[in-house]
Amino acid sequence: MKKIVVSTLAVLLACPAFAGIGNPNQGSSWTMWGMDPYVGLRGGASYTNLNYRYNGQKESMTDTVLQGRAALGLEVCDKMRAEIEWSIFGKLEDTENFGSVGDAQVKAKMQTLLMNGYWEFGPYEVVRPFFGMGAGVAFTDVTRSGTLVPHHGESKARFSAMGTMGVSFDMKRFAVDLAARYNYVDINSGLHNFGGDVGIRFMF
Repeated sequence: MKKIVVSTLAVLLACPAFAGIGNPNQGSSWTMWGMDPYVGLRGGASYTNLNYRYNGQKESMTDTVLQGRAALGLEVCDKMRAEIEWSIFGKLEDTENFGSVGDAQVKAKMQTLLMNGYWEFGPYEVVRPFFGMGAGVAFTDVTRSGTLVPHHGESKARFSAMGTMGVSFDMKRFAVDLAARYNYVDINSGLHNFGGDVGIRFMF
């Protein structure tokens, strides 16, 4: 897994060099099916709430984690874009009391693979607000342990949805995005992730 992550990041970081080829005063230097491709890198922090049910009791397991995202997308027009986004979230760790069995520590790791759509609005060329929606799959790994709690681990792939609002600073060859995001994952009694990130998109 580490080799895959390092290789992917190396490719993504090399993309800006190719994005700089051509006339710097124009946007994309080539198109794909009439649409302009881009690659995006994003990072930030988020608050995760996992509603965990055990021993007939449901508790909210919460933690603040870091997150990183990489995306490959196409600008359909000046106002719309679509992308495939891969995200990695830091490990959630929390301990709650589950009645007669006492305290249980829950740890959760997650990655998502989403198809996202974004719509930009406003009359400005450089600064434009946007909102977006996405859907796909989340790959989760949740473990439970405690003094009176038998160790239990479970890895699942579940449906995930995303909603976001933010603002883009479009510099033609690249754009900076500031975004607030909400991710939902259909696991246990529901996982909710609220976060913010800063990203940069390199246009080809």
